[in-house]
Amino acid sequence: MPLLRPAPPAPAAAVTAPRRCLLTAHSHLKASSTRPSLTCLRLRPAAPIHGIPPRTGCRAAAADADADAAPSQGPGGDGGARGALVRIGEALSLGFPVWVASACALALWRPPAFLWVGSTAQMLGISFTMLGMGMTLTLDDLKTALLMPRELAAGFILQYTVMPLSGFFVSKLLKLPAHYAAGLILVSCCPGGTASNIVTYLARANVALSVLMTAASTFAAAFMTPLLTSKLAGQYVAVDPMGLFVSTSQVVLAPVLLGAVLNQYCNGLVQLVSPLMPFIAVATVAVLCGNAIAQNASAILSSGVQVILSVGCLHASGFFFGYVLSRILGIDVASARTISIEVGMQNSVLGVVLATKHFGNPLTAVPCAVSSICHSVYGSILAGIWRSMPPTDKGE
Repeated sequence: MPLLRPAPPAPAAAVTAPRRCLLTAHSHLKASSTRPSLTCLRLRPAAPIHGIPPRTGCRAAAADADADAAPSQGPGGDGGARGALVRIGEALSLGFPVWVASACALALWRPPAFLWVGSTAQMLGISFTMLGMGMTLTLDDLKTALLMPRELAAGFILQYTVMPLSGFFVSKLLKLPAHYAAGLILVSCCPGGTASNIVTYLARANVALSVLMTAASTFAAAFMTPLLTSKLAGQYVAVDPMGLFVSTSQVVLAPVLLGAVLNQYCNGLVQLVSPLMPFIAVATVAVLCGNAIAQNASAILSSGVQVILSVGCLHASGFFFGYVLSRILGIDVASARTISIEVGMQNSVLGVVLATKHFGNPLTAVPCAVSSICHSVYGSILAGIWRSMPPTDKGE
C-alpha cells in the first residue's frame, strides 16, 4: 500500500508538484495513532520531480507528472496526424450508407462519372478492402473462436442457409427476370460484409463474435459462394463454379490470409497503414456500386421498383430470421443481435465484382449494387433501435 503522509508546506524556492491523488477516506489512517489535522492528503509522485526522490508507487501521479513534464506534440507531429486519420476514417465508416447512396444517385444522374472503372480496378479495390479486413485478425482470434463454438457455428450455418434460400424464394415469388434473379441469388450467397462489424459496434452487440463470423464466412466463401450460386442460380443463367472459386480465392481468401499474417508478424507495418484502410474500403464500395448503377442506369430507371423491392425483401428476411432462429437456438440477446446483423448484411461489393466478371448480362450486377445501399440502411436503423435497448441477458 502506498505510504500516506501529510503534504509539507513547500519552501519559496522550491517548485511544488501539482496535487495528484486526493484521498478523503479515513479508513487508510486507522493504523496511525495520531491523525493529522489536514483535510486532504496527497501521494508523492513516483517519478523524480526537481530533485525529489521517488517515495511511492502512485502510477497515476507519475503518469500525470510525466505528461506534464514531457513536451506536448504539436499538431504537425506523427501522432497528431495519425490520430486525425483515425478519426476521419471512423467518420467515413459511420457515414457509410450516405456515401454509397450518394455515389449511386450520382451514377443515375451522371453515368459517365463512374464508367471509367475497369475490371482490373475492381479486382484491386476489393482485394485491398479484404486486405484491410485481414489486418484486423490474428491467430488469437482463432483461439477466441473456440470459446464460443455454438454462437459461431449457428451464425455460420444461418449465413449460408437463410440468405441463399431467401434469395431463391424471393426471385420465385416476385418472378424476377433471369438476370435480376441471378444477381439476387449471387449476392445472397456472398459472405458477410465488413460493414456489419461497424453496425454491430453501434448496436452495442457482440463485436468479437461479429469479427469472427465475418472472418469465418469470408474464408468459406471460396467454396460456398460458387457452390450455392451454381445450385440455386444455374436454372436462370450459366454459372461457372470453378471460375467463381478462382476469383473468390484471389480477391477474398488470399488478401485476408495475407492481412492476418502481416498483423501477426509485421504489426508495426500494420499500425502504420491501418489508418488508411477505412478510406480505401469506403471509396471502393462507393465507386464499385456507382459503376454497377452507371452501366445500367436506363434499365434501373425503367424497372428499379422491382429490383429495390426484391433486395429489400431479401435483407429483411436475413435480419428477421437471423435473430428469431438464433433466439430459438437459445443464444443470448446480444449474440442473437450480432448474428442477425451478420446474416442480414452481405459483401455486396464481392457480388458486384463476380457478377461483372462471370455473368454476360451487366444487369446481373444491379441487385448487388442496390444490396449495398439496402443492407446499410437496414443495419443503421437496427443499430439505432438496439443501441437504445441494451440486452438484459448478456452472456458471460
